[in-house]
Amino acid sequence: MAKYIIEGGNKLKGKVKIYGNKNSILPCLAACLLTEEEVILKNVPQIADVEVMIQILQTLGAEVQTADHKVTIRVEKIKTTILPHELVSKLRASLLLVGPLLARMGKVEFSHPGGDIIGRRGFEVHLNGFQDLGYKVGINDREYKITKSKNVPFEARIFLEVASVTGTENLILVSVTKKGTTIIRNAAQEPHVVDLCNMLNSMGARIEGIGSQTLKIDGVNQLTGTDFTIGSDNIEFGTYAAIAAITGGEIEIENCECMDIEPILWPLKKMGLMFDNTGGSIKVSAGKLMAIPRLVTNQWPGFPTDLLSIIIVLSTQAKGVSLLHDWIYESRMFFVDKLISMGANITIADPHRVLVYGPSKLNGRNLETPDIRAGMALVLAALAARGRSIINRAELIERGYEGVVLKLGELGASIERLD
Repeated sequence: MAKYIIEGGNKLKGKVKIYGNKNSILPCLAACLLTEEEVILKNVPQIADVEVMIQILQTLGAEVQTADHKVTIRVEKIKTTILPHELVSKLRASLLLVGPLLARMGKVEFSHPGGDIIGRRGFEVHLNGFQDLGYKVGINDREYKITKSKNVPFEARIFLEVASVTGTENLILVSVTKKGTTIIRNAAQEPHVVDLCNMLNSMGARIEGIGSQTLKIDGVNQLTGTDFTIGSDNIEFGTYAAIAAITGGEIEIENCECMDIEPILWPLKKMGLMFDNTGGSIKVSAGKLMAIPRLVTNQWPGFPTDLLSIIIVLSTQAKGVSLLHDWIYESRMFFVDKLISMGANITIADPHRVLVYGPSKLNGRNLETPDIRAGMALVLAALAARGRSIINRAELIERGYEGVVLKLGELGASIERLD
């Protein structure tokens, strides 16, 4: 297991370059299964989750070449429709391979996927959608087998009970080569869903309503290869913006073109962060941090749940009281006891809400990483704290953030990684 050793108290200044959205690249990698032709993906983040996804694709028959933030994939022939348990157990997003395998091969077998433990994240939305499209779903404990039936509807209308991001993506992936028209209502609208749709359309798919709650998909016989650039990660942007503010520094974030960040900017501006757009880069600084009275996560274009852990830490250094509410995941708040041990003044109202009273002086501690986002939030707390902090299980952070130690070190942080 890896650990980060951090000496807090440094003002971080300089430039940092962000890359492709973690939540975009994974469904886009899955989409490569839909064509026999070569697909080139650019602006790819070099993170652990991408490595696992590529390994799974290779077990399925993909030929993969990787370069500097570029991946070239060709899946001329699919060798198996059974997803490897040992890899699936590491990555919840492996579920996104189900839709393309059903579309191309008509069957798939897999075990319950792994990933972060941040709450109950079932995938009934996926299974119900597949059934609506004419697939038979067999479940044996935590093993799943899905096969194509003879009753595939030419016209299909699917209403998602919950606007699930991966559910929306999986149903898009299975529908783009299905005969007839598929309508998906209450579809997720996140930027990564938009990225996937734009990539598929560049491959010859016919998807209308991109970025809205209603998607219309007219199936095509086959898809072609493409050369597609993944949109930069707005969650990583928000993270480094918060790092600039919490350390009292100034950071210029590069590679910000074509990135939707409005739902992220408004609460950060209310807290006192200042943003200077200089073209493809955005300079971030802050004066005196002020508490945001109330912030509730929501489906896009609401404030994203993946940034709430970061906001909780930032709020410990802001003057006033913040009520922070994540109704989506019931375990999102369970890392705040670690912040309290560092000296933060936080009241846990219930599994979904906390009250943060600031500012508080934080002290370095020995901490355990619970998941990707909370782990990175603890890094922020350590950067702001007095003394030394140890962030254990840091490899979880590296599932979603590229080059944390290198990037922070170049900005002036005192940080090292030990295995």
